[in-house]
Amino acid sequence: LGTNILASLQVSLTGFALALVIGVPLGLVMGWFTPVDKFVRPVFELLRPVPPIAWIPIVILTMGIGMSAKVFIIFVAAFVPNVINSYLGIRLTDATLINVAKTFGASDWKIFTTVCIPSSMNMVFTGIRLSLNASWTTLVAAEMLASIRGLGYMIQMGRTIIRPDIIIVGMFTIGLTGAMLNGILGLFEKKVAPWRYRDNG
Repeated sequence: LGTNILASLQVSLTGFALALVIGVPLGLVMGWFTPVDKFVRPVFELLRPVPPIAWIPIVILTMGIGMSAKVFIIFVAAFVPNVINSYLGIRLTDATLINVAKTFGASDWKIFTTVCIPSSMNMVFTGIRLSLNASWTTLVAAEMLASIRGLGYMIQMGRTIIRPDIIIVGMFTIGLTGAMLNGILGLFEKKVAPWRYRDNG
């Protein structure tokens, strides 16, 4: 069980981290800089509707069933929520704040970094939460289809050898681990964006 948990966490968090590092900045830049939006958005809108699970067959054929293949699938699943919510966070920035900054002579880059990004943090963290959930649930599905270790693989093996106890333990572990990851993310969120919790004490 411990080996399977660690295997799933390693793959899930690696794909999630890559999606976070690439997806959030890309969404923020797309939301503010129109040329980037016009260039990237058509490609993004073309790939966005494709379910992450649909990538599994082609990834298996090209990359096998190793860690890199599963990381790629997780990255695809976690990338979309980060981009969309970061993009909307910038787009929903209060126009009054932007106009005040312009009145004081702030440049576009200054407005972007000091007004838009802080204002977008609510949406950004919503996207991060959705991304974390997507990375975890997608990983389990990927492991059930093609893997040699992990919680999804353990559940699949339980089904194969008709061991409902293994399946139930795997499902419980998936839920518990996912809840713990969300709790850790919540603690990090309070440190980075504490104003989100001020109204609630």
